[in-house]
Amino acid sequence: MSRIGWLDLSNGVSGDMLLGALVDAGVPLDVLRDALAPLGVPIGLRAEEVRRGGLRAVRVHVDAPEAGQPHRTWADVRLLLDRLPEPLRSSAAAVFEALARAEAGVHGVRPEEVHFHEVGALDAIGDVVGVCAGVAALGLDRLVVSPIALGGGSADTAHGRIPVPGPAVLALLAAAGAPAAGGPDDEELATPTGVALATTLADGHGPMPPMRPARTGVGAGGRDPAHRPNAVRLVVGEPATSTPAASVHHAEDLVVLEANVDDLDPRAWPTVLDALLAAGALDAWLTPVLMKKGRPAHVVAALAPPAGAGAVRAVLFRETPTLGVRETPTRRHALARAFRTVDLDGQPVAVKLGLAPDGRVLNAMPEWEDVARAAAALDRPVKQVLARALGLADRLTPADPEPVEAVDDHT
Repeated sequence: MSRIGWLDLSNGVSGDMLLGALVDAGVPLDVLRDALAPLGVPIGLRAEEVRRGGLRAVRVHVDAPEAGQPHRTWADVRLLLDRLPEPLRSSAAAVFEALARAEAGVHGVRPEEVHFHEVGALDAIGDVVGVCAGVAALGLDRLVVSPIALGGGSADTAHGRIPVPGPAVLALLAAAGAPAAGGPDDEELATPTGVALATTLADGHGPMPPMRPARTGVGAGGRDPAHRPNAVRLVVGEPATSTPAASVHHAEDLVVLEANVDDLDPRAWPTVLDALLAAGALDAWLTPVLMKKGRPAHVVAALAPPAGAGAVRAVLFRETPTLGVRETPTRRHALARAFRTVDLDGQPVAVKLGLAPDGRVLNAMPEWEDVARAAAALDRPVKQVLARALGLADRLTPADPEPVEAVDDHT
């Protein structure tokens, strides 16, 4: 069953507020602690129940030593994140990359030269890695984020006193195309770390989508104003639509990222494609080409949602020797999908159905992994098992399907 999450950021956002919302929504604190362990740095997490504007909430404290901490560059932070397993490494790196690009644009330097100051401190690293791990633990198929309340006035930073919303926050919003608004208070309500997390992890923006709420998490900020709850709300549930899932024709705006590579050992390509998919790409592929001076090469490409492009781009730069990545907006129209199971001499084989808007089955294809497993179990040639599975699949109807959203697997 598909799961959807909605973040209510109408009172602002910060990393610790997001951590509190995730814990209150059911993510065990130990899951977040375990995610931080591979970093090998002194970051601790503890949670407490508090009240914000009359609402019960959870506040998560990130405990890290302040003294002796360096002003880390993006390169320093990236070395730390390389200790994490995939896909956590890619999602956390995408958040910090977004921060680096925003700061670089503000200060007129290259992203690699950015000194993060407060953002590079251990507590911010704890926020980013913990939130990325918590969102992954919820197993969401989609995360929608409300317009972000930014506040107003001014705030003190390592660069001095700056107006609110700060230039880095505005740069992050512009890069992601995310909606936001000033107020409701004349102070900083949205931190760069919180905005980077919200815009990088979001699959969409807007009010709460049609859904059946199953659980709600409320994450508290440090302040407790009397006139409003200083908190983030996370609502998790199942999508609810007015039409059957089988009749939905899905269209979405995506990004194609690609790079020309002529100096990578071909044996590395399967690992590269797997890493792109683990980072959130909806599909990834390789095309042989002939470059200038007759050099054989490959174009590696990936299809991703705009909010997830940063993580996919980071994989292309990390896993290949390319010096540049092209990005092209595109629009995908996809049939709704459903899965049924056929019985092939006692061996279950899953079949993916492509459904027309009126519910008719247009395509039915057995899952290759199930076909190969069944062939091995039955000790038969895989081509014979595939042919039989295709014959059984052709007789399937969409009655009582187990629908999955069109974005859940590769196109």
